Amino acid sequence: MEIEIGRGKVARRAYGFDEVAIVPSRRTRDPDDVDISWEIDAWTFRLPMMASAMDAVVSPSTAIQIGRLGGLACLNLEGLWTRYEDPTPVYEEIASLPDEKATRRMQELYQEPIKEELIGRRIEEIRAGGVVSCASLTPQRVARYAPLVLEAGLDILVIQGTVVSAEHVSTRTQPLNLKEFIRSFDIPVIVGGCASYTTALHLMRTGAIGVLVGVGPGNACTTRGVLGIGVPQATAIADAAAARMEHLRETGRYCHVIADGGMRTGGDIAKAIACGADAVMIGSPLTRAYEAPGRGYHWGMATFHPTLPRGARVRTEQVASLEEILVGPAHENDGTLNLFGALATSMATTGYASIKEFQKAELVIAPSIKTEGKTYQSQQRVGMGR
Repeated sequence: MEIEIGRGKVARRAYGFDEVAIVPSRRTRDPDDVDISWEIDAWTFRLPMMASAMDAVVSPSTAIQIGRLGGLACLNLEGLWTRYEDPTPVYEEIASLPDEKATRRMQELYQEPIKEELIGRRIEEIRAGGVVSCASLTPQRVARYAPLVLEAGLDILVIQGTVVSAEHVSTRTQPLNLKEFIRSFDIPVIVGGCASYTTALHLMRTGAIGVLVGVGPGNACTTRGVLGIGVPQATAIADAAAARMEHLRETGRYCHVIADGGMRTGGDIAKAIACGADAVMIGSPLTRAYEAPGRGYHWGMATFHPTLPRGARVRTEQVASLEEILVGPAHENDGTLNLFGALATSMATTGYASIKEFQKAELVIAPSIKTEGKTYQSQQRVGMGR
């Protein structure tokens, strides 16, 4: 529904996760009978998730751990792990910086040039752990480093930016032709981010196996404030899911919708799937793991941009293991642990046996869903009142 916001200008109402809720169906299921696995290209993952390509989230070591737990982790090939032989002292310094100095100092730390020999080495480290290897590059650098990732045997490449389009226009440089690149590349490619039906559909037409949906919803991202752009995630995912069906009708090929950002709890992940996502990409929830390289801090890929930073270093605190965060058991009641146990329980409680079925779940607009009847929790800052 379009709403007039002034003469000659209308806008469409959009919704975030906190404004929608999943409606239970006429049946329930046993959680053990629910299948939350995710099949994409030649791989099947026990968990429908990717770990974000952010330095505070993914190192070669955590990529291996997440892979063994059933997920897929994406390493940032333009981050600390390819700029420094041993980034440990850099991580320690970032964690020790006062808030007022963090952004400027991080800009300096990320000025260290990317070392091409480290690209292949990091990919090989992940592959040696016996898990699927996945890594990201920005559109500006993908042509330069693509031969190196092929030589190293990378399994899945992610071409990622704040907003990625299939039709970049430039009078100064020769832009990457996504369609030509992806169709000539020897390994599967995921692209993003995007936040609209049209952009998602155009990205799907490039031949990508998946698109990342989300512009600015992440905990560390300031894009929505700095640039004034973005679409709340529930609406963005639903629009991309509609584009997926149109693309399937046009081509007979299924392109995966991966919700990227804005999810803190298992309930958020469940809502992302119910809105139409095939899988989710999460970052800040994983920085709370003891194993996370960020040492209890989180920052995005644009936090250290040299001229226009679009992210903040935020404190998340390390509270549990990667295993407890992803698959439990949980020892807190706020939904931030055992994220995918919560997804399975949500599906079972609402009567759906698979991700594909759950994408068809009924939703309601429910802006008071998290506060209704929760006065004591809110007053005491426990449970959902934190």
